[in-house]
Amino acid sequence: MIRLVVREALASVRSQPVLSAVTVVMVLGMVLAVMLTTGRTVGAEQRVLSTIDSEGTRTIVVRAEAEAGLTSSAIDRMSGIEGIEWLGGFSAAVDATNSAVPEGKTTPVRSLYGGDLERLGVPPASPIPGGLAWASPQALQDLGMPDASGGVTATSGTSYGVAGELDVPDFLEELEPLVIVPQPDARGDERLSTIVVIARTPELVPAVGDAVMSVAAADDPSKLSLQTSENLAALRSLVGGQLGSFSRGLVLALLAVTGGLLAVLLFSLVMMRRKDFGRRRALGASRGLIVGLILAQTAVLAGVGLMLGVDVSVAVLLATADPLPGVSFTLALCVLTLATALLSAILPAVVASRREPIRELRVP
Repeated sequence: MIRLVVREALASVRSQPVLSAVTVVMVLGMVLAVMLTTGRTVGAEQRVLSTIDSEGTRTIVVRAEAEAGLTSSAIDRMSGIEGIEWLGGFSAAVDATNSAVPEGKTTPVRSLYGGDLERLGVPPASPIPGGLAWASPQALQDLGMPDASGGVTATSGTSYGVAGELDVPDFLEELEPLVIVPQPDARGDERLSTIVVIARTPELVPAVGDAVMSVAAADDPSKLSLQTSENLAALRSLVGGQLGSFSRGLVLALLAVTGGLLAVLLFSLVMMRRKDFGRRRALGASRGLIVGLILAQTAVLAGVGLMLGVDVSVAVLLATADPLPGVSFTLALCVLTLATALLSAILPAVVASRREPIRELRVP
């Protein structure tokens, strides 16, 4: 039954090329208007928000003075906080030099407690736990180790082998030049000077910051300071809200206009074909069949307009080097446009189905 209705709808589309073309052009124009206005805005919004959502804007830094008494046990407590993407504690920096060049340039070395080592380019397992160091490219240059191999000796007399190059993420750039010594077997009483926390989203920064401070358990909490990007998180919500409300309003306005125009066009179609609908009713077609036929015809034309509109708008956006709105927005637009077209066709379809066969067949 459905196949027959679709086949009849296709035949109706071919029998009225002008009205069919006008319907396709209307849907195509609506998609173009949304994609080249709201779509461009959404693409720019996503680009702006992706910048705001970068790791640097989700960073929480706890700094401890020497008298604070912040220990590595805080890392274990903080690891249970929801909403944390990355967590690492750093000891106070100790100056170190290339073991082969004792009089060379000094570079700070820090012990690292916790943290996702693979994110830093460090293997999770070490053949010498607590005895190998990893250095950033800048630190390797300062140490004179272009091959990332050798050893460093701290002013405390402790020596570490340099095992490789460190991948420094944006949120650790302020610690450059960075040399870390991962400490997988921490006792819990090692002193920390800095804890770096990355929240999963900017909105979680205030809550995660409060939770981190509540479980720090330093001997002297007054010696702790908290640095967050809470202002940037608030800016993110403001930007996203304003851009989102503007985009939604424009889409709804365009959908309303297109829906109204489609309704008028389909009413015209019903009036032009009322004799045909009366003939179908006289031959036994039910009212539901007439409604289904008009809805199927509308869906076919709207689908053609959608495909053409998306293809043309994407080509225009690519040609002008504008940001694309993304797959989710495009799919949502297609669904909304198709739904609008079908809703606009319901009333004309009902009117067509209620035409009396005797009256319509008398129309010359």
